[in-house]
Amino acid sequence: MATPETFDKITMFGATWCGDCRRSKALLDRLGVDYDYVDVEVELDGARRAEAISGRKNIPVIVFPDETHVVEPTDAELQSKLDELAA
Repeated sequence: MATPETFDKITMFGATWCGDCRRSKALLDRLGVDYDYVDVEVELDGARRAEAISGRKNIPVIVFPDETHVVEPTDAELQSKLDELAA
């Protein structure tokens, strides 16, 4: 059985053609969040990894060090999660 992937920092799986991905990425950048970005169109196993995490094919998938993730979050949802992590 495969060991679940763990993340030491926020990691976003997305693609340049994805509007929700561009919006979430812009929020992370605007807030100065230190995160890793995985372009599922460039990294050979990026899409597979994102689907393994979320159980869905939708992007963006944003994974947090506390082992939670969100899929296609609104800016408010993403901001709320970032606030929760900072508390």
